[in-house]
Amino acid sequence: MAGILAWFWNERFWLPHNVTWADLKNTEEATFPQVEDLYLSFPFAFCIYMIRLVFERFVAKPCAMRLKIQNNGPMKAQPNAILEKVFTAITKHPDEKRLEGLSKQLDWDVRSIQRWFRQRRNQEKPSIVKRFCESMWMFTFHLHLFIYQIWFMKTMPWFWNLRQCWENYPYQDFGLMVVHHCTAVLLLTSSYVINMVRMGTLIMSLHDVNDLFLQAAKLANYTKCQKLCDLLFGLFAILFIVTRLCIYPLWLLNSTLFDSWEIVGPFPSWWFMNFLLLIIQVLNFMWSCIIIKMVWKAFSKGKVSKDDRSDVESSSDDEDSVSYGKNIHSKTSNGTTDASDTNGYLSSGICSEEH
Repeated sequence: MAGILAWFWNERFWLPHNVTWADLKNTEEATFPQVEDLYLSFPFAFCIYMIRLVFERFVAKPCAMRLKIQNNGPMKAQPNAILEKVFTAITKHPDEKRLEGLSKQLDWDVRSIQRWFRQRRNQEKPSIVKRFCESMWMFTFHLHLFIYQIWFMKTMPWFWNLRQCWENYPYQDFGLMVVHHCTAVLLLTSSYVINMVRMGTLIMSLHDVNDLFLQAAKLANYTKCQKLCDLLFGLFAILFIVTRLCIYPLWLLNSTLFDSWEIVGPFPSWWFMNFLLLIIQVLNFMWSCIIIKMVWKAFSKGKVSKDDRSDVESSSDDEDSVSYGKNIHSKTSNGTTDASDTNGYLSSGICSEEH
């Protein structure tokens, strides 16, 4: 194990050529980031999770009730042992061949079976109150985090002059749906370990500010304040594009690529870190294209109306008017469902993470 750790933390990969891990040990004069500090992330994450549970239960949920947000869930599917067994054990999205087989077995028409599976899938989705509580927590968390970041960095000279992120490294104080999250975790961990916390803090703060407007727009959407939702989502879209396609590449990424090359010089982990940062930029471009498309669709329809990933699957009124039952022999293969239009980004995440 010691040999594996020594190979993984090879100084020639992670650090510039004139720096060793011994140079990053704490002294009486200065304190540096240590690998052992990362172990604190586990109890810290647990504490945040517990705070979230308390917040959603005793703060967000009462707010939802006070705002009279209905907790009505989607229409429940009619109990059926055969379909339930297929749903839980085989597939939640049966293909045409399986639908026809179930239709013959139950003497139901295909469209009724499709509707049953759609309603059954909707039963597993969170209610509007649950989504409101999640969005309120995310808004509150990112708001406090962003305020703390700005409060901490505003007095730092390197906040105003990015070259100072590299000038003191390492001589004195050594001072983003899966690809995004993996990249973000790698960037956060590696930048902390090799003491690139200044640039890491700037990049994280820049990406966090968008979430404030996104979560606020979702809260407005859940409380049916449509005009406020449209306004906040528009502000979110503008801020996202400005920060991700202008400030990030022209200010921060430019510094990590050129200022650091000039001041610190390239070393193996330098290439690794900048490769990850370029991946983030590619993701930012892709998300921006999606957001622009959604904004165009939303304004062409007149509003930002739905939360695609978390709302129930929709169906036409005439389809919902068809009742379940036997002795219905009009078989049809036309019954594919369309998710609610607009605003797939007004969901838990993009990018989230999800960014």
